[in-house]
Amino acid sequence: MHISTVLVSRKVQVKSENSGIIIVSLYVDDIVYTGNSPQILEEFRKDVMKHYEMTDLGLLHHFLGMGILQTEKSIFIHQKKYAQKLIEKFGLKDCKAVATPLAMNERLSKIDGSEAANEGEYRQIVGSLLYLTATRPDVMFAASLLARFMHNPTKKHLGTAKRVLRYIQGTLDFGIEFIKGKTTTLIDYCDSDWAGSEDDMRSTSGYAFTLGSGVFSWASIKQNIVALSTAKAKYVSAAKAISQAKWLREAIQVKEIELIYCKTEDQIAYILTKALFKDRFVYLRELLGVKSTKGLEGSVDV
Repeated sequence: MHISTVLVSRKVQVKSENSGIIIVSLYVDDIVYTGNSPQILEEFRKDVMKHYEMTDLGLLHHFLGMGILQTEKSIFIHQKKYAQKLIEKFGLKDCKAVATPLAMNERLSKIDGSEAANEGEYRQIVGSLLYLTATRPDVMFAASLLARFMHNPTKKHLGTAKRVLRYIQGTLDFGIEFIKGKTTTLIDYCDSDWAGSEDDMRSTSGYAFTLGSGVFSWASIKQNIVALSTAKAKYVSAAKAISQAKWLREAIQVKEIELIYCKTEDQIAYILTKALFKDRFVYLRELLGVKSTKGLEGSVDV
């Protein structure tokens, strides 16, 4: 069986045969494969086991620290166990949960007048939050913002980091749902704030890509220049998103990029560039495809 490697990633291989397709993802000695034809999947499994010593673990439930729930209508990925351990590790199991990761219009700076915090504890929390963003784009901006203060963090920074943990405590079973039968059109949302950094007046770029349901690629990145206008900040953000779109376009064989108007209220990337009030945050979180397992349809084994 011949399988071609996607040029943009040596860890992903794709095979097309008539109307059938199989996608294989490799990570060290772990293999995950999927496709739209049970026959092709079975042929692949038998072919690989002829040539290599391999254990077939059946339907995917866990991979690289992520939990995977599969129903008749969707695939749901989450890090519930990791999030629970994180909350317990930092003594917040019985804390009062909050509705958003950050307070409305939260802005942090290197010098804020508060005392120095435990640097080791702060780095552990932020590093853990960054790991959690593998399935939680709703905390991507908060984690990215906090990561700017890894050196000499203050008690205000630490308090903000623990607030994010309190948000996680209230959304432990949240993850991303990818729904069967949705459109396979590649859609990119990108945005930026303007001069959001208190220390150097740089802006934050954010983008999110979807194929019709949950997002599968996202980022929240501080820009490396000082934008002199909101327009320039947004162009910088768009350039970053287009760089990502070019290799995604190759991976899914889409031949062109079409610019379409996006209403302000539906701009998903807002959640990746700034702190929002509760109603706005929850609405955009839903558009990201981030939801609780309680909202899944079909049989679910949590």
